[in-house]
Amino acid sequence: MPTQIADYTKSSFTASTNEGHEITHNVYTRGQGKLCVIIQELPGIGQETLSLADRFIDNGYRVVLPHLFGPIGKTSIAGNLMRVFCMRREFSLFSKNKSSPIVDWLSALCAYLKAKYEVPGVAVIGMCLTGNFAISLMAEDSVLAGFSSQPSLPLFTQKSLHISDADVEKIKAKLDKIGPMHCGRFQGDKLCTSQKFDLIRRRFNDEKERIILHELPGNGHSILTLDFVDQKGHPTKNALEEVMHYFDQRLVS
Repeated sequence: MPTQIADYTKSSFTASTNEGHEITHNVYTRGQGKLCVIIQELPGIGQETLSLADRFIDNGYRVVLPHLFGPIGKTSIAGNLMRVFCMRREFSLFSKNKSSPIVDWLSALCAYLKAKYEVPGVAVIGMCLTGNFAISLMAEDSVLAGFSSQPSLPLFTQKSLHISDADVEKIKAKLDKIGPMHCGRFQGDKLCTSQKFDLIRRRFNDEKERIILHELPGNGHSILTLDFVDQKGHPTKNALEEVMHYFDQRLVS
């Protein structure tokens, strides 16, 4: 049984978006050491996400879980999708070539955490609905490592990025400076297809490999949570170990 949210320290964080809207969300923190922000996916902060947090905490990380929507401790895909549709000031699910406003809040949170805990920088994980956010956050000075897991926005199209052209250039410049980030998907994933990875490859890896793309065998979707298999040698276990090793290297003081 993973550590439950009641054993985390709860706080509140407020920041403004570039559009001038103020956003406030609760933030849950547990552990000591290197700093990793795990951004919940659409199903929510369920038991699988809490288990992922435990794995990082057990390996010397302080994990921060921003609570963006939905109940905690269980998954609610349909319910959370309706919630996010109603959060138009924070999420722009269909926007092409533009990030959701919540990225501004997450960027401010990462900068705040770096200063609060006096660390060189933070690592971020975005998954599914929030997978693109991990890529966008690489433009933030405080973010030193990122894993974008099955990035699925904008909804219903694989031909566009959920990132502006200007931000793509900022992210490329940042990755040229600090080294590549990572991104993963299952080969049979219909929400994050090979077409989306081809687009990421064309936009970011035009001159050099700025985003290391991992394609796992199978038809799953949630690499680190719902479809994760905690078994030595399993592709999802290997992916987590590789990401954690990459985070370890990038966050060295």
